[in-house]
Amino acid sequence: MIVAAVEDLLFSSKIRNVARQFQVEVVFARSPDVILAEVRARRPSLVVFDLDADRTGPVETIARIKSDPEFAGTRAIGFASHVHAELIAAARAAGADEVMARSAFVATLPDIVAGSK
Repeated sequence: MIVAAVEDLLFSSKIRNVARQFQVEVVFARSPDVILAEVRARRPSLVVFDLDADRTGPVETIARIKSDPEFAGTRAIGFASHVHAELIAAARAAGADEVMARSAFVATLPDIVAGSK
């Protein structure tokens, strides 16, 4: 089960289509409170963050998930434009398990989704 904190419709569609191929449930959440509520309620194996999506407060939300002992083991992956080096570093510092460029995320999405089963 995946919680996707993604606002971009193109990336939402890609995630949804790949998840469907692998028969993995995906829920989209677009605010920090909803993301955290979904993590608590559904206990996903993975939370995907579009680090460029300001509305989801990705860095702060990753930190909140990772600082809660109950959910610290929840895998968190972030993706961002490769030119946002400070944002990428901040997500890593917040506890993201993996951070990658948008292009790398798209290229590895099938493996990411398959690994979340």
